[in-house]
Amino acid sequence: MHTLTRRDFVRFGAASLGSRAAMKVTRLEPLALFGAGHDVAPSDRIRFASIGTGTRGCELLTASLDVQGIECVAVCDLYDSRHEAAREAVKKQVPATRNYREILDRKDVDAVIVAVADHQHRRIVVDACAAGKDVYCEKPMSHNVEDGFAIVEAVQRGNRILQVGSQRVSSIVYEKARELYTSGALGDVFFVEGASDRNSPSGAWVYPIPPDASEQTIDWNEFLVGAPKRPFDPVRFFRWRCYSDYGEGLAGDLFVHLLSGIHFILGVDEAPQRAQSSGGLFRWKDGRDFPDLIETLYDYPKLRVALRCNLNNAGGEPIKFHGTKGTMEINGQTLVFTPQDTTPKPEGYSIKGWPEKLRKEYLAKWMAENPQPDPLEYKAVEAETFTAPDNYSDVSAHQANFFNAVRSRTKTVENEEFGNHAAIGCHLANYAYFKNTIATWDASAKAIRG
Repeated sequence: MHTLTRRDFVRFGAASLGSRAAMKVTRLEPLALFGAGHDVAPSDRIRFASIGTGTRGCELLTASLDVQGIECVAVCDLYDSRHEAAREAVKKQVPATRNYREILDRKDVDAVIVAVADHQHRRIVVDACAAGKDVYCEKPMSHNVEDGFAIVEAVQRGNRILQVGSQRVSSIVYEKARELYTSGALGDVFFVEGASDRNSPSGAWVYPIPPDASEQTIDWNEFLVGAPKRPFDPVRFFRWRCYSDYGEGLAGDLFVHLLSGIHFILGVDEAPQRAQSSGGLFRWKDGRDFPDLIETLYDYPKLRVALRCNLNNAGGEPIKFHGTKGTMEINGQTLVFTPQDTTPKPEGYSIKGWPEKLRKEYLAKWMAENPQPDPLEYKAVEAETFTAPDNYSDVSAHQANFFNAVRSRTKTVENEEFGNHAAIGCHLANYAYFKNTIATWDASAKAIRG
């Protein structure tokens, strides 16, 4: 530093100190949910049914109570005890059945929630579209590449509305992140990293088996439609995410949330070009097919995305966007944006190998070409935090988005094409892991190569 004058040092020091200023905190205001704040005429009410009322199905039914102008009129599940659980969730005595076709035959059902195992998405969604029903389908949209394109074709052929259930894309936190990115505040973003880490039996899908689970209370044969035949196994029925016959493992359960959120914020509506995966099954060796740790590096045309899911550490679910002008991180319902100090500065490192005369000449020339403001005129590089209100539910907001689209007949925020692209990302990750290869997406052939 002896090559700078004291005044120069004070100026550069002021800029550096400014970058560590106090953080500004903003509480985001949620948009009014569909129908909130006014009565909805009976003729305008949307009547829906839930096909699948397990853990996620009941969560969706509970969240639907926050959305005005809609009404649950029926529920369906292959396990009888879930019928009562659904009624408790929706706080209403509604008809229940094991047969989803009975739901689709009802004239008073405008839309259906499909919250079943992944391998059944295609069959039920295609049938629902053919029956003239709009569909809210849980993520991932598809169990494999072929299923995804069959769903896209059915939705568009039937002129139906479809929403895929990765609710973060309807979150006010993600909307703020999208706004910051679109404004240019982050500069160019070439790398995004995200994680979804858990450290519990529940997080690893080791769900308890209900004491009344039996071949009498569960329609096992119907559950196996689209999957290999095998003897009744309640473990597979309740922990289906562990098995490739029915689910997509960590990629389908958790990567899909990360990918959907990243695509939404960056305005990406295409599948990754290729994926490379690594991981293993280290802890939860209970007969499952999928790893309990997977890391995948995705290539996009102008972006790289690195994702990790680890069932052996409670690391949370952060997503970090690394931009040339700032860094943005989302964790839960909180967004932190930290601008980087990109003001011009003279080179201080490499010129250490210059003679003192050349250093002084360089610095004098740089100072002449880059006049510095007075230290008191420096503006702090201020980090900002944005949070959702207490008790805010992006699940309710996502459903509101869907039902609003049903009434307006407009595309949802997570329509069939968007949902298919995110699901393809999940399929790429699993393909790369299980085949120990680089998985490449061939868009023209609608196929994964590797």
